[in-house]
Amino acid sequence: MLRAFSCEGENVRAIVVTAPAKINLHLGIGGVRPDGFHDVTTVLHTLRLADTIRLTPAASFSLSCDTDLGIPAEQNLALRAARAFHQEFGEPAGVAIELSKRVPSGAGLAGGSSDAAAVLAGLAEMTGHQDDPRLATVARELGADAAFFLAGGAVLMAGRGDLIVRTLPPLEVAVALVKPPAPVHTALAYKEFDANPVAAVAPDGVIAALEAGDAAALGASLTNNMTDCAIALVPDVADALAWVSTLAGVLGAAVAGSGSSVFALCADEGVAARIANEAPARGLWGVATATSLAGVTWADG
Repeated sequence: MLRAFSCEGENVRAIVVTAPAKINLHLGIGGVRPDGFHDVTTVLHTLRLADTIRLTPAASFSLSCDTDLGIPAEQNLALRAARAFHQEFGEPAGVAIELSKRVPSGAGLAGGSSDAAAVLAGLAEMTGHQDDPRLATVARELGADAAFFLAGGAVLMAGRGDLIVRTLPPLEVAVALVKPPAPVHTALAYKEFDANPVAAVAPDGVIAALEAGDAAALGASLTNNMTDCAIALVPDVADALAWVSTLAGVLGAAVAGSGSSVFALCADEGVAARIANEAPARGLWGVATATSLAGVTWADG
C-alpha cells in the first residue's frame, strides 16, 4: 500500500507521497477483448526511482509541476485522480498538487499511473479513507496499472493489466535505466502490435526466480512481446537494448513496458552506476536505481 507522510503547517496539513516507477519483468500482450482492450499478463516490480507529490488542502483543484509535461494540466492523471477521488468520496473540496518529476514520460515506466495512485493514496490519508476498497476501483478507471501502485512490490497481474492475480516475493536488485530521446506512445505501440502480433510466453520463469530470490535467474527470464513494437516506433531502442545486454555485470535486460526506456538488472549498484554514467555519451538518458521492496519511500513535508 502506498503510504503518505503528513506534515503540519499553520492550520494546513500537507501530505507528501512518493510515486515509484515500475518495470515489467514479464509482459505478455494477447488478443483484443470484447471491451476493446488487450488481454495482458504481466509481472510488475516497483523501483526506487520516483516522482514526489505534495498535496495541500485548497479551495479548488490545481496542479503545478517542475517539468513541462507537454499536455494541459486538466489532462494530467494526477489532477484527474484528485477530481475522481472527489467525485467518489465527496471530499476534499479542493487540493493544490505540486508534482516533482523524476520519472520520464513515454518511457514505459508508468510515471503517470503512479502519480495518479499517489494522489489517491494521499487524499485517502488526508480524509480518512485509507482502507476503502473503492480506492482500487477508482485507480483502475484512471489507468490499467494504477491499481498496482496501491500495492507496490512485485505483483502478477492479468485482465487488461488491471487485476492483481497474486502478490509475489519482491527481490532487491540494482537496476540501470536508459532511454533514447524519443518517447513511445502507448496507443501507437498497441496499433503496431495489432499489425504485427508476437505470441506471448508464460511468466513461469520470472515467477520461479522471484520465489527463489535468484537475481541471476530473474535476469535470464525477462520477457516482453512488445519489444519489436517499441523498436519499430523508436529504432534507437534496439541500440540501447543491445548495448546494455552485452555489458559485464548485467544479469539481463529488457524494454520497459512499451518503451522507450530499457532496463538492465545488474549484479551490483556499481554496475548500474557505470551504465547510467556512460549513457549520456551515447545520447541516452540514464539513471541508476534499484527495485523497491515496499513500493514507496518516505518524504519530508
